[in-house]
Amino acid sequence: MDTTIFPTSKMGFGCMRLPLTDENDPKSIDLPQFTQMVDLFMEAGNTYFDTAFVYHEGESEVALGQALVARYPRESFTIATKCLAWAMPDKQAAQACLDVSLKRLGIAYVDYFLLHNVGGQRTAKFDEYDMWAYAQQQKAAGKVRFVGFSIHDDADCLDALLKEHPEMDFVQLQVNYLDWDDPVNEARRLVEVAKAHGKPVIIMEPARGGRLCDLPAEAAAVLATAKPGSTQAEWAYRFCWNLPDVIAVLSGMSTVEQARENLASYAANEPFSPAERAALDQAIASLRALTSVPCTACNYCVKGCPAGVKIPQIMGLLNLEAMTGDHEFVKGLYSWQAAEGKASTCIKCGLCETMCPQQIDIINQLEAAADCYE
Repeated sequence: MDTTIFPTSKMGFGCMRLPLTDENDPKSIDLPQFTQMVDLFMEAGNTYFDTAFVYHEGESEVALGQALVARYPRESFTIATKCLAWAMPDKQAAQACLDVSLKRLGIAYVDYFLLHNVGGQRTAKFDEYDMWAYAQQQKAAGKVRFVGFSIHDDADCLDALLKEHPEMDFVQLQVNYLDWDDPVNEARRLVEVAKAHGKPVIIMEPARGGRLCDLPAEAAAVLATAKPGSTQAEWAYRFCWNLPDVIAVLSGMSTVEQARENLASYAANEPFSPAERAALDQAIASLRALTSVPCTACNYCVKGCPAGVKIPQIMGLLNLEAMTGDHEFVKGLYSWQAAEGKASTCIKCGLCETMCPQQIDIINQLEAAADCYE
């Protein structure tokens, strides 16, 4: 594993949820506040900034160029950006993303270039637009230092992609303590696959989009008792900071206060003690007890589904809402996680229910999901 790929700190600044002057306008980034956050981050000895062509409708890269690039020596920080090729109208537009990003940022090269949200049917566009070879060409041309991809899919999909593209330098995965042993999101297996292929990992969603910072009372009480004064965010980040072979753990900070809190937590970071680990396991168990559907993601239900419904993913989202109580967040996940097999496409043939070892009333659950999320 190339050790030069690792920055000096695992603390990553995610630039997808930057502070706004108008909450209804994603382009209205509060530049003075963001600049202050950048300064705090840099002064604490951290260097990794993560953005993307599409974040804040392109203004994330512009703001990062102003708050960071224009004010600090190029060698003092590292930047990752991403190309969402499947959302582009054609190959020319997809392959133009990198140059646009470099111009917005005001840099000659990006440290980490990611093919954004690969997996499932989305991979076909990256293949069609020849993005894999294009990324390597840009690396050879000096516009990119390291090439990788982000993925929200299962471990088998990751394994297949890394077998097909061993030239990738790293992968970006959704990893957090709630997803670690989850049968649908299977974060542990994803990390194990990356390790088997010798690829270091960038961790996204360590706090599950902020959901692990707003736990139900029972789970929150367990953690508060185990370590009074520690925030729920700190528990989530510590789980990820102490995993091996991690390039960076992304924290999507939106305020100066969040930046200060997270930086203080990272400065004090240490592995969980046995008692803390037991408390975290207890908190996870209390969250899992809130789930409403006993799905284990065995995938028996999908093997013969004539409509191609994403049954395990949809069952997992119903459970996530039961655990977090955050309907809008889960609805947003559904909009793309189930896009290739929505609940409403179910034809009620019943084949899935005959195959389900847990005897789940899948048809009723899919109807409920369609009503909730479509």
